[in-house]
Amino acid sequence: MDVEAGIAAPGLQGIKGLLIDINGVLYVANKPLMGANQAITALKRSGLPYRFATNNTTRSVQTLSHDLTAMGLSVEPQDIISAPYAAVIYLRQLGQPTIYPLLSADAQQDFAEFTQSETAADVVVLGDMGYEWDYRVLNRAFRLVMQGAQLLALHKGKFWQWEAGLQLDIGAFVAGLEYATDQTARVVGKPSPFFFELALTELGLPPGQVAMIGDDIEADVAGAQQSGMKGVLVKTGKYRPTLVATTGITPDLLLEDVGAIAQWFQ
Repeated sequence: MDVEAGIAAPGLQGIKGLLIDINGVLYVANKPLMGANQAITALKRSGLPYRFATNNTTRSVQTLSHDLTAMGLSVEPQDIISAPYAAVIYLRQLGQPTIYPLLSADAQQDFAEFTQSETAADVVVLGDMGYEWDYRVLNRAFRLVMQGAQLLALHKGKFWQWEAGLQLDIGAFVAGLEYATDQTARVVGKPSPFFFELALTELGLPPGQVAMIGDDIEADVAGAQQSGMKGVLVKTGKYRPTLVATTGITPDLLLEDVGAIAQWFQ
């Protein structure tokens, strides 16, 4: 394809770079979704700048790449921009603060450069801990924020899609700590402008030339649109037409699945 000309798809004229969500777009419950492999192959052959942009906070970038490859989806670590990665960049800007990580053991690998403390942290980093959430860790985070620590949320998602259906996401814990401490969390994952600015820097493109493809009408589509990009919604993962209708958000393009993008590069 002519990379300079951009993507030849309705509603995406002038688009020369893509951000693609992972969970709910490429796979659900460790199983690839229809067209995911074809989409990745087409992207690699196209020469178009792209990154896989995810709010996954349970796995390090290395582990996520490994798990995707095990599913038959060839995604390199350097092609992934995750919420934990965005948090690391933000923490570096603060000057190497001491952190209290509310993260899975695997995701903590991305934060190995930072000193950790349960009693004297400068920043509480709130991600996903799966079934390890309990009153003890939440109360510890509460006390640290009350003592002056900043609350850094990797994202504030409401729910995500798993094989059993929609699952509660970490936004409930973020909101609870905000309510209890009268503090507002700094959010670095989608839909925060910080995340999208970081992604645009890596692509080397202005927002008007980039489209975000995802299954979350708020974090993916609205987040991208608010940052000056196009927002493309796929009807997979957490997509529910009734939920989309209640948001009042209109995607620039609606796709049956991510495999549709392979046709853009033929």
